[in-house]
Order: sequence, then structure tokens, then C-alpha cells
Amino acid sequence: MSAKPTPLDSGYTAEFDTVTEKQWEEILTHFTDANIYQTWPYDAVRCGEKNLGHLVLRFDGQVVSVAQVRLVRIPGLGVGAAYLRWGPLWQGWNQEPEPSVFRLALRSLRNEYVCRRGLILRIFPLVYDDNSNFFSDILLQEGYSPVPEESRGRTLVMDISQPLDEVRKKFDQKWRNCLNKSERNNLEVIEGTDDRLFAEFIGLYHALLERKQFQEPNDINEFRMIQQSLTNEYKMRIFLCRENGLNSAGAICAAIGDTGVYIFGATNNEGMKNKGSYLLQWKAIQWMKESGCLYYNLNGINPEKNPGGYHFKAGLSGKNGRDVYYLGRFDCYSNALTAKLALSADALLPSMKKILGKIAAPR
Repeated sequence: MSAKPTPLDSGYTAEFDTVTEKQWEEILTHFTDANIYQTWPYDAVRCGEKNLGHLVLRFDGQVVSVAQVRLVRIPGLGVGAAYLRWGPLWQGWNQEPEPSVFRLALRSLRNEYVCRRGLILRIFPLVYDDNSNFFSDILLQEGYSPVPEESRGRTLVMDISQPLDEVRKKFDQKWRNCLNKSERNNLEVIEGTDDRLFAEFIGLYHALLERKQFQEPNDINEFRMIQQSLTNEYKMRIFLCRENGLNSAGAICAAIGDTGVYIFGATNNEGMKNKGSYLLQWKAIQWMKESGCLYYNLNGINPEKNPGGYHFKAGLSGKNGRDVYYLGRFDCYSNALTAKLALSADALLPSMKKILGKIAAPR
């Protein structure tokens, strides 16, 4: 038996696929929780524009929440899925967050993609578990369930709303000492948004992966294509540190909404010595503050698998940050059969990844 739509509260209306790319760009400027994963090019590059879906939720005619989903078909199972990363967006500038908007956005998404289209809906909301069980309860009440046996991501979120000198004082002492050392090394910092800088960073990044024998977690060439399609307002910022004219460290960050995000970082042996990555993070924070950001999400930590990266980010976060887990991924199904198919697909993903080298799942 398929799920039935749940009526929205009085005054709310939900629209789907009624906006253009230009309109979407303008809408994002109204939300503090806007982020790069909800920009049009992010999913258009990854799955094609014809596979995008857009919710616009209004209350008394005013836009109060939006969400962009990526639509895919699961090979061999005859079912489809809608993926939503770091959404829905529901927190407006100069407004107190209203959880009922979050609830109604979830309900609208379920009504459309699960009840009407019969898809599996998987979302990764931009919500942390330090909000107790409040948001988990809303998700459960609206028909969503946690993805079983999936470990929740963990990150550090810094408060950078204070004056820069106060932010700097709260870095870990050892981290601040490395920053001081980098500033005495007469390093050159190049920053910008153009493709040439992105290409230079990719060289550093691939060298890092090879040196540490890491598997590439995200296809950086996809991000390069995304960068080419983003408007100037939303483009990622590339930071390169040079010593004697040669690149030794690099970082790529985004600043959309009130929170900057660390997207990529890389350093080579020379960068390890001259501490260029410390200088680049300081430059990135300065840029984020100029862009109106109040927070900086260091976008993932794993003390066990990547202790070096964890200690670097923890030192940067210092007394400015908090260590949080994301609430995790949640699924919504139209019936028990699609739930079983989704769980079967999850079980097959590791072997599919080995065979295909890449899987169609949110990153």
C-alpha cells in the first residue's frame, strides 16, 4: 500500500519545478543556511539539469523554504530516488528560525517525491545532533527514518563572528605558533576564482593523494566544472601558497549564506616545512568574514582514519569551535517493498563501487 500525502498547514503552498536557474540563484540569497550543495550547478554538473528537482515552499505567498534534489534511477531495481544534500533551506536572514517551516518542507518533499512520484527520498539535512532529539523527532513524525548502519559524519564548526584578533587568539597555541612561523617565511599567497588557479590546485591535490595513498573522496574535476558554471557571487575561492615561485600548499573554500565551508586542502613536502597551509586558512577566514560569514564549517573530521587532518583542523578551531556530529541521512519510502529495495541497494553499493569505480549516491 502506497503512502498518502499529508495536507500542509493553513497558509502554506508548495511548488515544484517552477523556477529558472537565475531565479534559484536569487532565492538562495535569502537563506542563512544556503550552501554550495544547494546551488544549481552542483547537481546539474553531477547528474544533468533534466535530473534536478526544486521545491519552493511559501507561507501567505512569501518564500520560506526551498530544496534542490537530484533525481536518479537505481540500475536493475526498477525504482528511482531523490537525493537532497544539506537541505531543505529554511532559515532566513534576520529572522528567528521557525522549526515548523522545516517540518512543512519535509512534508512537502515527501508528498511530492514519495507519495506522488513513488520515489525513494534520501536527505542529509544540515542539522547537528547538538540540538538534542528535537529535529530527529520532526523527521520521524514526518515519515523519515535514519539510514541503518550508516555512521554519521562529524565536523568542527567555528564561530568567526568576533573581530579577527579575537578569532586568532582562540586558535590552539601550537597552531598559532605555526601561523606565526608561516608569516615570517615571506611566502606568497595567490587567491582568486579563475580556472587557471583551480588547475594548479588539482596538481597539488593529486600529489597529496598519491603521497598519503588516499582514495579520492570527491571527484575534484566535477568541482572544477561546477566552479565554471557558478555565478561570481557563489564561486569557490582558491588559495595557493608559493615559495620561490612554486606552489607548496592550497585550499578551496566556499562562502554562501552565513557559513563558510572548507572544500579541499592540499600541501606538499615544501608546504609541510614552510607551514603554508596555516597561512592559507588565516587568509580564508579573512575572506569569509569579508563575505559576511559568521561561521566556518571545516567540513569533516575523522580522528581514526585521518589523524593528521583532524589535529590540523582541531588546532585551527581551538576555542572558537564546537565538535559536532551531523544528524545523518534519513530515508522516506512509499511502501515496504521500496524500503526493501533501497536496503538491498545499500548492501550492494560496496561491491558496485569496486566494479564501477563510482556510485550514484550523495557526497
